Amino acid sequence: MRKISIKRNKTIIFTFLGIICLFNQVKAQNIENLFSARKIELPTIKTQKSGPYIGFQKGKYNLIEFGGELQLKRVKLTHPKIHGLRFGVNYDFKENVMGFDAAYWYQQSRLGLTYGAILSHRTNFDASRVGFAPVIGFRLTQFHLQTGYTFYSQVSNFENYNKFFIALKFTLINKRDIDIKK
Repeated sequence: MRKISIKRNKTIIFTFLGIICLFNQVKAQNIENLFSARKIELPTIKTQKSGPYIGFQKGKYNLIEFGGELQLKRVKLTHPKIHGLRFGVNYDFKENVMGFDAAYWYQQSRLGLTYGAILSHRTNFDASRVGFAPVIGFRLTQFHLQTGYTFYSQVSNFENYNKFFIALKFTLINKRDIDIKK
């Protein structure tokens, strides 16, 4: 009885190895191309959204922001990539500081983090500073929450500005362009 089970195990092992060898030969002859269906090419859909935004920036000082934003997106089922450009004006009423921001951000998926950079200019109307801020954030529908640290140029008598900040912006989309290429 023991010899029969060993013989059966050898038969199963050799059958399994034979199937693997046969599969490798079929694969080597590239036979799957004979039975594969034609690939269906989907149209490329790109959207361009733009509109004004209002924002609030909190750090050592509080700022209110107004500006415009442009969003570029390629519509895909998985991992749509979104690029955003923003230009805005901000003002701190308490400290009498005005600023201009030009920003770029990038989002790799629908609910992923956004990564970007901001070029900024701040002035208290006596002195001014130029800065650069790498930012990370989260965007959901028209709300965008970002945080970052701004590296400013050196001026000794102008200190009332935010280095580390968190900002919440709401973009009101009022123009949508959809481009479909087949």
